[in-house]
Amino acid sequence: MGLFTRATTDAAQPVVKAAAGSNVGMSQLDNFYAFTQGNTRQRAMSVPAITRARDLLASVIGCTPLKMYNEMWNGEEMEEVDIAPRSWLRRLDPALPNSTLFAWLFDDLFFTQRAFLAITSRTADGFPSAFQRMPSAMTLTQDQAGPVFFAPSKQITFSGLPVDHRDVVQFISPIQGLLFTSPNAVLTSLKLEASRMRSAMNSLPNGVLRQVGGEPLSGEELQQLSQSFEAARLTNTVAALNEFVTYTETTTDPSKQMLVEASEYQALEIARLANCPPYLLGVATGSYSYQNSTQARQDLYMFGAKLFMDCISETLSADNVLPRGTYVKFDIEDYLSENYLMEKENNNYETAETGVMPNA
Repeated sequence: MGLFTRATTDAAQPVVKAAAGSNVGMSQLDNFYAFTQGNTRQRAMSVPAITRARDLLASVIGCTPLKMYNEMWNGEEMEEVDIAPRSWLRRLDPALPNSTLFAWLFDDLFFTQRAFLAITSRTADGFPSAFQRMPSAMTLTQDQAGPVFFAPSKQITFSGLPVDHRDVVQFISPIQGLLFTSPNAVLTSLKLEASRMRSAMNSLPNGVLRQVGGEPLSGEELQQLSQSFEAARLTNTVAALNEFVTYTETTTDPSKQMLVEASEYQALEIARLANCPPYLLGVATGSYSYQNSTQARQDLYMFGAKLFMDCISETLSADNVLPRGTYVKFDIEDYLSENYLMEKENNNYETAETGVMPNA
């Protein structure tokens, strides 16, 4: 090879990843028919308060864009300097929008403490250029049994087949997964819902007809009497009874039958479990109230979503994903800005009025 004909590589040119070790599990990434989120998680999602908490937090994480930056010392403090993003920043998985991918990454962290992204391709500089989510319910680690996980695993299997840990980005939440922190609270909610369903299927009588004199009526005659009385009530506003029969309205409280108080308390327990402000789940706490939608968004972000968002952004800023000194983070300013929401509402209004998208 001549002195001036040395081959060069383009860092932006996509190449097939080449990681050593057994990687048979990667062949299962497109077998979507076998994908599952797990039966335990599905049962927990049947509790309305858990579904509401999960969806609220996922809406923050899934709809907030990422931005890439470097840090520079300005003489007094570290200053963030925005840089041109890598191609995957707006779409980690070419087949899915980031809003969907991040929402389900959060789902794995929320329920099981861990989430996994398989690196499906790399650029010539060795860094990832595309990812695909591996559901945590299908991903096992032979060197960590859980339910608390302490560090990235080096022995990973997906759908029962081994995967090279160097081709997997592992997210570990700072807090334990909801399915393991308080299973009794989830089980109580499930039993309470089952009890409410049984109560809903049993209709209570509005009143009771009682014979107080005369010759005792047979069971068949009592049934005929009650049916004829009920039919008369549907067509007449005045009821007529003889001196031997009385009618007494029942005093049963439907709210007690449907266990409303117990349901409210259990929803409050779930809000504690999910680290979500109770009033956002529709639970009245009495002493706590918020002033406006801006405060509500800040509470949801600070008390619930921030921990997971930091986990995701810091993991994607690690040296196995980006060059040292390059970082990503969620651009949360738009979400917390009242002006941003007002602008969106105005744009939606203009679109509805004119039928034309703004700035089109």
